[in-house]
Amino acid sequence: MEATSLKGRAIVFALCAGAVVFILALLATAHGQLSADTMGRALIPAIVCSVLSWAAAERSIASTAAAIDSAISRLAKAAHGDLDSPIPDDIGAAVPHLAEAMHGLFQQVAANLDSVHRLAMFDPVTALPNRTHFRRSAERQLAEMPIGQIAALLFIDLDRFKAVNDTMGHATGDMLLGMVANRLRAVADSVSIGEVTDKPLIGRLAGDEFTMFFPRLDDAREASRIGRGVLFALTEAFDIAGAEIEIGASIGIAIRPDHGTTLHDLMRAADAAMYHAKASGRGRAENFSEELAAELADRAQLEVDLRAAIDRDQFTLVYQPQVSLTDGRIVAAEALLRWQHPVEGVKLPGSFLPRAEETGLIVEIGEWVIGRVTATIRHWADLGVEQRLAINISQRQLDHAMFFRRLREAMLASNAPARLLELEITETLAMHCSEDVIEAIAALRTDGATIAIDDYGTGHSSLSRLRQLPIDRIKLDRSLIEHVTTRRETRLIAQSVIGLIHGLGCEAVAEGIEEQDQADVLRVIGCDVIQGYVVAQPMDEEAFIAWARREASERGKGEALAG
Repeated sequence: MEATSLKGRAIVFALCAGAVVFILALLATAHGQLSADTMGRALIPAIVCSVLSWAAAERSIASTAAAIDSAISRLAKAAHGDLDSPIPDDIGAAVPHLAEAMHGLFQQVAANLDSVHRLAMFDPVTALPNRTHFRRSAERQLAEMPIGQIAALLFIDLDRFKAVNDTMGHATGDMLLGMVANRLRAVADSVSIGEVTDKPLIGRLAGDEFTMFFPRLDDAREASRIGRGVLFALTEAFDIAGAEIEIGASIGIAIRPDHGTTLHDLMRAADAAMYHAKASGRGRAENFSEELAAELADRAQLEVDLRAAIDRDQFTLVYQPQVSLTDGRIVAAEALLRWQHPVEGVKLPGSFLPRAEETGLIVEIGEWVIGRVTATIRHWADLGVEQRLAINISQRQLDHAMFFRRLREAMLASNAPARLLELEITETLAMHCSEDVIEAIAALRTDGATIAIDDYGTGHSSLSRLRQLPIDRIKLDRSLIEHVTTRRETRLIAQSVIGLIHGLGCEAVAEGIEEQDQADVLRVIGCDVIQGYVVAQPMDEEAFIAWARREASERGKGEALAG
């Protein structure tokens, strides 16, 4: 550092000046003859010049040079992260502008680093620790805990927050989240001043999901009391801009060490308990239990088995016919998915499709269905079977227009006639599908495919929305027609709904018909098509084709005799 300081440069300057004077004096006195005497006489003014030059430089820059040397040293420390140490006094005394600039620079850098840290570790809406910060802090506390210490993790999911965002806007939603955070802080503070000595940790994971970690409890039962306190705090109405907003929450509670000693295990248990609380009616706080643990294990095993089923081609389709109530002819067959489990036997869709939806495996299953359906339609066309093949569309598939485009491409690639394809979409899903999806469905309908609304009567349909959708058939949910033979009000409702369907220009289909009396009443009140055990049970492809041909032959004989 000395070699590059201003003092060092002053010494070099003095020596250079002396050297120049020495050379000039030597040239002036030597007269062409260089001797020790002439060199001695020349050296005297050179030394005098060097001393005078050094004295002048020292007088003018000594304090500045020392200050700059100190500044360089201080900046080197700042480069290694030291922004808090004071600026040396000699810098302020000799170069005050430099001292002020360095002070302002360090303050700005420190402020920027604090801002970056807050953005990286804290949620900007609620000022609570974000997912990363919460996880790090909780994991550190868990790692340092004694073996038997009791702690509790609460997983909190707001119940009606999405409705607030949708109806009142995201700005109001953000204000509500901030107020929720304040109430959680109040609950944590009330616990902290009680028997709990360690300060609770609160975090916002994402959206309307919050977590609270209590690192020290005297009794595991204390966690249930805290959960009830959180429920009470969040059940009270929030006053935002003069409007009272009520949301509530569902809470899952996991206890250390009963439900795990790592954050991963506790989060998994609390998350499962929270979903159980939601499924049990919401507005509840549920503790993780052995029953939930068994359910988690079953869910995990089901996912493993589903992946194996996809890899090993364990799925198959069975077909249930739909017949016209007017003339008894077969108009379509619904393709129903079955899983041929190697241990548990044939499994119905209700036992595995919800899990497939949760894990995203429904996409791969959907791809398998596309391949099988297009091949079946092509095969039926070659055999001269003119019944449509109806398939159900899941939520995950309906969220992406690409599913319908791939289905259309597969139909065209295999030369499968679209007139033999029918897509069934549930009433609830149909009300919320995007315009992009509607366009993709309309393209299939233009090719000749039939579009049906399934489970009609279980959702909240808008007639204007129904008129906008490209649909041909509406299938009544069995709840609308279950008691059609025994209850007059049920018949009136069913007849009114069928009239509405006809008013929309669509065909009315009743599914789940198990008794002939139901079919007879539905024929009288105007239903077009029925499906159910009264017609036939689901069967494999070979059995369905044989059954369809037999039915067609018998109907033909009957028509011939009638003629």
